[in-house]
Amino acid sequence: MVDVLVIGGGPAGRALAAACVRARLSTALLDPEPDKPWPNTYAVWRDEVPDLPAEAIAARPRGTLAAGRSRRWLDREYLIVDNAGLRRWLSDDRVQEVAGSSTRVVNRPHDCVVHLRDGGTLTAGIAVDARGARAEGGGTEQTAFGVVLPASQAVRIVPADTAVFMDWRGAAAVDPSFLYAVPLGNGRVLVEETSLAARPGVALSVLSARLGHRLSAAGIDAHGLPSERVRIPLDLPLPRRGRIVPFGAAAALVHPATGYSIAASLALAPRVADAVGEYLRTGPQAAARAAHAALWPARAVAVHAMRRYALHSLRRLPPRRVPDFFDQFFALPPHSQRAFTSAREDPAAVAAAMARLFAAAPWRLRAALVR
Repeated sequence: MVDVLVIGGGPAGRALAAACVRARLSTALLDPEPDKPWPNTYAVWRDEVPDLPAEAIAARPRGTLAAGRSRRWLDREYLIVDNAGLRRWLSDDRVQEVAGSSTRVVNRPHDCVVHLRDGGTLTAGIAVDARGARAEGGGTEQTAFGVVLPASQAVRIVPADTAVFMDWRGAAAVDPSFLYAVPLGNGRVLVEETSLAARPGVALSVLSARLGHRLSAAGIDAHGLPSERVRIPLDLPLPRRGRIVPFGAAAALVHPATGYSIAASLALAPRVADAVGEYLRTGPQAAARAAHAALWPARAVAVHAMRRYALHSLRRLPPRRVPDFFDQFFALPPHSQRAFTSAREDPAAVAAAMARLFAAAPWRLRAALVR
């Protein structure tokens, strides 16, 4: 028996497992393939994860561009994560890794039993679900299709050693999408056609065709190059309180309007681990309540509600107004942009950023937002 069993070996699960052993909790991590590389490309703002070590950084672009109808340089450092380095940083030899899949968790008065697909069981004081968010059919999603280009070809559509956070110029008239591009290091650049938020999500086949057209127009042949597919549920309700502690995307830590979650998971892992460690001796129910309170204090709940409101407003905008919206957003002062994207527990700052954008917007965009 262990104190904590983390189900799911992605970045969020490993971050919490490592934090739990540092909080002196015996910890196991359950995943069908614990050693399988993480397939997706992750990125963070440096100010969100200031202690990220060099080994966990694949690329540090010299600048970050964003565009609605015109380009702007952003005054924040954007980092592309080295997945293997991040895994090493998050790994701790004291975590017991178990290969397998859970079928159900049976809660008992003083512990829980996790039943495995192969017929085995694991016993823990408390279980954590870090398997990601489950997409519901027809829900609001962010989707993207990308390919990895040699840097020598990528410069035909993006500046060298530059992250393109989003570029809406030339967006489609229906279900608009934007260009996202980041250097990966070692002479490689990921370019993605991304739908920020749609219900249901824009099909990957549509995004693939748009990216193919974009690359062909620049004389780039992407046939046979490595590809990446992204599908992120966005409009996630807060998790219900229960004996199983959710974490990462399973705990609705996905930013409703951007799809980012890894920085929030890394920041919250020690807080949740400390809460579990403080209350587990009182009982698993008390530990689960403490973990939920650590994840979702009232101020974070308020911010989450405002960001969901912003998501719904964005999704209702006429497609022709979407580039106008982001022109206004990227014209905000850096502290206002940072508040909306990263200030998870500062509702006053988030509300001020949203109000500032609305006040500065031209009347046509205001009318569209109000509608």
